[in-house]
Amino acid sequence: MNQPSAQLVAQTAAYVQQTLQHAEGGHDWWHTLRVWNNAKLIASTEDADLLIVELAALLHDIADSKFHGGDENIGPETAAQFLQSLNVQEHIIYEVRQIIACMSFKAGFDRPSYHSKELEIVQDADRLDAIGAIGIARAFNYGGFKGREIYNPEIPPILDMTKEQYKNSTAPTINHFYEKLLLLKDKMNTPTARRLAEQRHTFMLNYLEQFYAEWEGKV
Repeated sequence: MNQPSAQLVAQTAAYVQQTLQHAEGGHDWWHTLRVWNNAKLIASTEDADLLIVELAALLHDIADSKFHGGDENIGPETAAQFLQSLNVQEHIIYEVRQIIACMSFKAGFDRPSYHSKELEIVQDADRLDAIGAIGIARAFNYGGFKGREIYNPEIPPILDMTKEQYKNSTAPTINHFYEKLLLLKDKMNTPTARRLAEQRHTFMLNYLEQFYAEWEGKV
């Protein structure tokens, strides 16, 4: 690696900010920035390679499969190609590529092929941004982007989805709470993320209670 870590991280951040400047609002630079900050916070309490954590957090959504025809390889490959262009050491590129390939919720439907402390941290950082007040905002933003209903009581959530059902779902956004968001608290890997997830999880439960009360005209 030809440049110091701080310079590499700064170059990566600039690349991601430029690339995602017109991305969907739930998967844009601001999402990446929040995940990056979450990852650094969690990493400060864990024994992990901070450079790998930061690079993976920054590049984790550089080419999200759901915006590229479901191609699950394009994200890891795009990240790897960028790092190769900066002559980053191959073992770092390998770790970053594996983290991006294995960290998503849908990747969890498959048997894990890779595991590391750095993966745990970046995965937790991303999951934290999917819950709580920001998680709710992101869910409805993406639902609107995809033209989905907010809620339809005649379409119940599927609580035991397959990977293909998850990838191809067109269900109302409220269903997403039960099919993913409310499951994330118990999937956190690190003590720091578990602590932060508790409050965000409770916020979502309170939100849903208020939502249904308003829907039914009770408040």
